[in-house]
Amino acid sequence: MVWSRGRSERFGDSRDDPATSTRRQLLGRSVVAGAALAGGGIVLGPRARWAGAAPSRAQDVKIFNFALLLEYLQAAFYGEAVRQGALRGEPREFAEVVASHERAHVTYLRKALGGRARARPAFSFGDATRSERRFLETAVLLENLGVAAYNGQAANLTTKALAAAAAIVSVEGRHAAWVSDLAGKEPAPRAADPGASAADVVRSIRRTGFVGVS
Repeated sequence: MVWSRGRSERFGDSRDDPATSTRRQLLGRSVVAGAALAGGGIVLGPRARWAGAAPSRAQDVKIFNFALLLEYLQAAFYGEAVRQGALRGEPREFAEVVASHERAHVTYLRKALGGRARARPAFSFGDATRSERRFLETAVLLENLGVAAYNGQAANLTTKALAAAAAIVSVEGRHAAWVSDLAGKEPAPRAADPGASAADVVRSIRRTGFVGVS
């Protein structure tokens, strides 16, 4: 994968660029990995305190509902960004590809949770979807937040649920690297990504003002 193209080239229409095509193909295929979620299910709230609790099926449901909120948020953000029409070239391609992935993640999580799946909240993104600069800044935040959230709950999941979550977080990591490159940031700044607690993730979501978390 090539990350050393010039910034002007990244913001142009690069659909014919070999590096872009390779990245697009890899990301297009990577959503298939999310199919493993059919057997699992992630919950998020300010009182989500599973750290230290032994993994259990009941805890898997709570954690998978946590992930579902994040996937709802990401899917809504990218979908709105595409509809707003402010993006061009590779940033628009990124939004289209990732919107499809996040919708697939929502579908898998809802299927895994069945009647226990949380409802989709209302979102308001303001100008975050109306300019390319704000879109990229927000996408970097959301993708890295998603990776940190999944990583932070890994030890609290049963083996089966952990395998399902790993199939999604690997794709989220690819999203984070791609959009970081588009935003002019280092796509892989660390040898290992840290996790974040549920409480920290909730606070980060609240700070965006995009959704109220109860």
